[in-house]
Amino acid sequence: MTALEPRTGARQSSLRASNLALVARTVCASARPLSRADVAALTSMTRTTATRLADELVAGGVLAEIEPDGGGRRGRPATPLVPGGRLAALGLQVNAGFLAVRVVDLRGRAVAESLEHTDLVGSDPAATLQRLGELSARVLGGLPGELRLVGAGLALPGIVAAATGTLLRAPNLGWSDVCPAQLLAPDAVAGLPLRVGNEANLAARTVAEAAPGRPGAFPDFVYLSGEIGIGGAAVLAGDVMAGRHGWAGEIGHVCVDPAGPACRCGSTGCLETYAGRDALLAAAGLTPASTTAHLAELAASGEDRARGALAGAARALAVALAGVVNVLDIPTVVLGGHLAQVADLVRPDLEAGLRARVLSARWTPPAIHAATPTPAAGATGAAYRELSTVLEDPARWLA
Repeated sequence: MTALEPRTGARQSSLRASNLALVARTVCASARPLSRADVAALTSMTRTTATRLADELVAGGVLAEIEPDGGGRRGRPATPLVPGGRLAALGLQVNAGFLAVRVVDLRGRAVAESLEHTDLVGSDPAATLQRLGELSARVLGGLPGELRLVGAGLALPGIVAAATGTLLRAPNLGWSDVCPAQLLAPDAVAGLPLRVGNEANLAARTVAEAAPGRPGAFPDFVYLSGEIGIGGAAVLAGDVMAGRHGWAGEIGHVCVDPAGPACRCGSTGCLETYAGRDALLAAAGLTPASTTAHLAELAASGEDRARGALAGAARALAVALAGVVNVLDIPTVVLGGHLAQVADLVRPDLEAGLRARVLSARWTPPAIHAATPTPAAGATGAAYRELSTVLEDPARWLA
């Protein structure tokens, strides 16, 4: 009898942890506040069990109660449950044109943030990460005392070795073999371990999830992250397809013309040499100091060079994306970053190009969508990724 007790206790502990996670995920996945009775019905738990688990999660800050809306019904209204506001994660981002720090809570709200626009092409990694660390330390210094950080993540525009947190190569920054955790001071990440990831993969999470744990509008999609260059990610059933080494999704470096312009990656004719922000502005006769919004205004007004630049980008996007759709059978495309700003202008030519090139287009025509504007989507996605660990095992965070 005694020999069985540890195993029985372990099973009970595991069951409790699993049920806590189920309740937390159910509440966070809902677009509306849920009562404890709702949670019991959705999870097939008894009302008593659901209530006890919800109470634990509320006490630990994973969930929160809000004021009930009587709605004119008789009787005492149920107290609705929502994701908690006392747990948050730190998301950092270095891109070729900016540094970003965002602290995001379980409701998907930016509790604090700072964005610094700057030219980081060819920058020194140590100096740049020191600047990011100083920016982060200032943001963290202003957080409310009751807020608890559960993790820290960094989004970088390049190939990342996830196991070691090493940025192997970022062509548009000019960085290679950089380990950010060794260059960021502990106070820049609140003393937490730092998880490094690819910017486009993390930004795609902000489309896959409307808020941490809440599914977005598209379960399956190809995401293009447009900045100076172009990153990409393929998402299936809400999960980013990372590939064998975590390096999948580099759509910006798909070749659309072997005889095309030289790319910073060392190849020629890559998609981003036609549809990256700098390439678009140059094709329109604009300087890098201009904006994609200005380019869009010129094209909408009928300016020939601007319209020609967007037409060329649409052709290149159609070639690259048709290959991706044909291989992966994911006909929904979401354009982010600067590409979202010109989505309406490139959509007709891009969809026509995809219909001509995608084998299955007769039955399921590819559709182009613009991502909702999100400041530093990579930093937000990095915070979402850290918050997902709370929903996977909320028992760890209960005092």
